[in-house]
Amino acid sequence: MHRFGRRLLLAVTLCAALAGGAATPSAPASAESNGGTRVMPLGDSITEGYPGGGGYRVGLWQRLAQNGYTTDFVGSAFNGPASLWDHDHEGHGGWRIDQIDANVVSWVRAYQPRTVLLHIGTNDITQNRDLANAPARLASVVDKITSTSPQTDVFVATLIPISFADAQVRSYNAAIPGIVSSRAAAGKRVHLVDMYRALTTADLGDGVHPNATGYDKMAAAWFTALRAVPGSIGNPGGGSDPGQGSGPVDASAWYALVNRNSGKALDVYNLSTADGARITQWSRNNGNQQQWQFVSAGNGFYTVRSRLSGKVLDVSARSTADGAAIIQWSATNATNQQFSIQTIDGYVQLIARSSGKAVEVQGASTADGGNIVQYADWNGANQQWQLVKVG
Repeated sequence: MHRFGRRLLLAVTLCAALAGGAATPSAPASAESNGGTRVMPLGDSITEGYPGGGGYRVGLWQRLAQNGYTTDFVGSAFNGPASLWDHDHEGHGGWRIDQIDANVVSWVRAYQPRTVLLHIGTNDITQNRDLANAPARLASVVDKITSTSPQTDVFVATLIPISFADAQVRSYNAAIPGIVSSRAAAGKRVHLVDMYRALTTADLGDGVHPNATGYDKMAAAWFTALRAVPGSIGNPGGGSDPGQGSGPVDASAWYALVNRNSGKALDVYNLSTADGARITQWSRNNGNQQQWQFVSAGNGFYTVRSRLSGKVLDVSARSTADGAAIIQWSATNATNQQFSIQTIDGYVQLIARSSGKAVEVQGASTADGGNIVQYADWNGANQQWQLVKVG
């Protein structure tokens, strides 16, 4: 057996042990949130922080906190030491790119990250999994994130070194700048982080995973990249980025939501107080049927409550389809009644937690009675709303 083949077998054995036979993400033991800008660390056991837990997330969290950033790590996995205040992440030991690809849309919809930190592909190399097409698989993951949540900044890292597979790592890494630059040229919020140059093989504990020094170098590289992209980690001094989470609304106030395209206000049709009543747009009159209050649902999401009926905005039947009606319904705090708030040029978008889609005036109508539905986020003016305090 060739030298690479022998070491590859050892690496596969190690990765299989790390994976623990898992084929699906496990539920977190707990979850933590400080209401800050949501950041999803996404990848394999290096993101998980093998062997000690936490990995680069410890040093990154400390740098963020020390520099006044309020960030909220998010994900379905949970681990790390006490020195890491926020233990949430999406690092899955032993996972390849295709396994991340199969789950990433549901994760992005569930956690609505403002920013994703993506380091993936190590196990494709150690498992010798169709390496020629690994860059295409990476591109698929990136595209799924940006199409599901166009306002999310995606930081794509080159792989750190692998002591026995440098040629394979270099070949894979060589394709990543092109993946990133082509998406960025198309207006996608995709950024390159050269993690390979940040570490050497001396920074590895077992030839694959970083030691403590290596993980801290990764943390420094992520932090430098994040600070270079305004809004990706909010604003220093404790303020979160209003593009995805808490901060842009006064929870004690009532608002009219005025559509950027039509100039009309979000309205409960025909002054109804019934479950299932249509939500439409109508010429603004500041009636109670046009007044709305944002009530925190936790983790940067809100329910949107009608002053007239006391009921909340609801994606009908928990649909994830384009064109599904927005109605009012008694509050249950289900995810189809929770919305994140993103800002665009002084306007906001309401993004349904259950579907990842934006609340819009159907067909860009400018007529009284135009229906309010959800639709894939494309930054249209009919998906943008001005918040006007009315009480």
